[in-house]
Amino acid sequence: QIWRPITATFFFPVGPGTGFLYLVNLYFLYQYSSRLETGAFDGRPADYMFMLLFNWICIVITGLAMDMQLLMIPLIMSVLYVWAQLNRDMIVSFWFGTRFKACYLPWVILGFNYIIGGSVINELIGNLVGHLYFFLMFKYPMDLGGRNFLSTPQFLYRWLPNRRGGVSGFGVPPASMRRAAEDQQGGGRHNWGQGFRLGD
Repeated sequence: QIWRPITATFFFPVGPGTGFLYLVNLYFLYQYSSRLETGAFDGRPADYMFMLLFNWICIVITGLAMDMQLLMIPLIMSVLYVWAQLNRDMIVSFWFGTRFKACYLPWVILGFNYIIGGSVINELIGNLVGHLYFFLMFKYPMDLGGRNFLSTPQFLYRWLPNRRGGVSGFGVPPASMRRAAEDQQGGGRHNWGQGFRLGD
């Protein structure tokens, strides 16, 4: 039944005790997925698709190892975790008017879902998978200066080409690498003078 990894991602048992949790997770999926598509991944649909595929594959492997039957919540939480880390200093509002930095949002939701549903395994796996993607794609190569272990396959760029006018890249290199690049270019910007208007 090779279709099980796909159907397990979209199926959720809606009932009297799970209906509200299902609506909350749909809200999170729409809200933070759209923010990623119009924010860090704006104009880069192939990179966004690769993030979804990477997170989904990791969640399917974890689900097989832990005999999990439903994968919807872990995938939603992994998307939310990536958004929260890319916007970690943004102040977000949660239930009852509570306000805190976005980097804490996945863990607040984990506690909230524990109160409602009584389990945190799905949320925890989603947070860990989201952290794995964020660390390998952004944190390690950009902030720590390490090698880039993840890169979007070229066939995704052929299927989903970048749109003009989107975000041109994922952050900036570390300060040490920027200084080295400036030294190679002769100390940074060249002084081109003040210039004169035509006709003066």
